Amino acid sequence: MRSILWSLLAGSLLVGGVGCEQKKSDEPKGNESKEAAHEHASTGPHQGDLIELGNEEYHGEFVHDEKTEDVTIYILDSNAKNAVPIEVEEVIINLKHDGKPEQHKLAAAPLEGEEKGKSSRFVAKGNHDLSHAIEEKDADARLQVTIAGKSFTGKIEHSHDHADHDHDHDHEKK
Repeated sequence: MRSILWSLLAGSLLVGGVGCEQKKSDEPKGNESKEAAHEHASTGPHQGDLIELGNEEYHGEFVHDEKTEDVTIYILDSNAKNAVPIEVEEVIINLKHDGKPEQHKLAAAPLEGEEKGKSSRFVAKGNHDLSHAIEEKDADARLQVTIAGKSFTGKIEHSHDHADHDHDHDHEKK
């Protein structure tokens, strides 16, 4: 009987211990729910859209400058707050729109102070095709990156909220 009780207790501890761990300082305050306390912001430190990589092991941050047509990806930690310099020369955005697949490579552009051969920032400067295709409503874009020898793919959920931009999405001449 005692061994059954110990087995049940051990099993409940294992089940209760699996999943999201929170520190006591992260517990919700006031009316905030536990789920809301665990969630991170939907935008990154550069005001870009966040991309989950793995089981939130890392995050990518997608930043699109409509005026220069630059597209930048930042590699961030699990909290989507701090830069994570990685040892790759490029990251890839696989994009499908209008039923056609495209692949865009973003070159490493290390931030000041990052160790030689590592970068947390990747840029495609003045990439007209990517810049406009990513804005299309039917665009399906995914970031592909290798971090510490492990391949990650994350869906780019680019917000199309341009309330503070004067941008016309009808790019075809009439």
